[in-house]
Amino acid sequence: MFDASPGALAQASDALLVDRAADGDGRAFAVLLRRHAPVLRAYVNRLTRRPSETDDVLQEVAIAAWQALPGLENPEHVKAWLFRIAERQAFALLRRQPQHVELDEEIPTRGDEEDRSDARHAIRAALTRLPEQQAQVWVLREVGGLSYAGIAEQLGVPESTVRGALAQARKKLLDTMGGAR
Repeated sequence: MFDASPGALAQASDALLVDRAADGDGRAFAVLLRRHAPVLRAYVNRLTRRPSETDDVLQEVAIAAWQALPGLENPEHVKAWLFRIAERQAFALLRRQPQHVELDEEIPTRGDEEDRSDARHAIRAALTRLPEQQAQVWVLREVGGLSYAGIAEQLGVPESTVRGALAQARKKLLDTMGGAR
């Protein structure tokens, strides 16, 4: 029998925490979320560039993960699975809300800053049209700065799959962005 004390849960593997959480153990789920929250927070911040809304996105991630947890086929890949949920929730936020300037940001002037903002918006829109794996790979590489090996580990796929998906994503994004000019 597993020792379910807080100390034992903190030392448990992700797979064990997933199994326990899928059986309704909220404490195991909380440990799992706390374990991965810092990297998920950084990832969502980089995707949305809206620190004021990161907690909202992470709350949506937690709700979606809790609801979908019983269907997770590979508990040992829970981190990559959480990243995918975070990415979907972050992009959903970006689609729901119009672009706006945070109060702590400078108001952009016409010129280079406006061009960069338009380009970011166009990239976000183009990413939503990519197949899920291609979008994930592109974001993890170009936004998250992960290595091919790191992406492969996050997504639970071979490195060759990462390289192929990234090449396809880059080509489609260039085609889409080139057509938008």
